[in-house]
Amino acid sequence: MKYSNATNYALHTMVHLMRLPQTSTIGVQELAEMQKLSPTYLSKILTKLTKAGLIESMTGVKGGYKIARLKSRISFLDVINAIEGDTHLFDCSIHHGEGCLIENAMRQAEENMKVELDNTLISDIVAMAETAQHRKRI
Repeated sequence: MKYSNATNYALHTMVHLMRLPQTSTIGVQELAEMQKLSPTYLSKILTKLTKAGLIESMTGVKGGYKIARLKSRISFLDVINAIEGDTHLFDCSIHHGEGCLIENAMRQAEENMKVELDNTLISDIVAMAETAQHRKRI
C-alpha cells in the first residue's frame, strides 16, 4: 500500500498554506519552488484540493491560493481523499459471493487507518513545525 507522490506534495502544500496568515495568498510558482516541483504539476494538485473545497484560488493582483476551510478542521484524510479519491484499498478478486472474511478483515484494517488519518490534523503538524526541533522536517 502506497500513496502517490501527489498526496505527499499535497500534504506539504497544505502545511505551507496553513502557515500563511488567514487573509494572505501564495502563488503556484512560489509554492512549486518551495517543493522543487514544476508549477504545471503542482497546479494539477492544487486543482484537486480546490475541487475538494480545501483551498481556494484568488484572482487578481494579490491572487494565489489560500485555505478555504477552518484550519483546525482539515485532516490528513481530507487531503488524501482529495488526491486519491475515497476508494477501498482492497477488493477481493475471487468471486465467491458476499461476506469474504479476508475482504472484511482488510476493510476493517482500512477503516482503522482512516480513523487515524481523520484524527491527524494538518494544523497539528504546523504547530509541531513551529518548534525549533521540527522546523526543518517539513
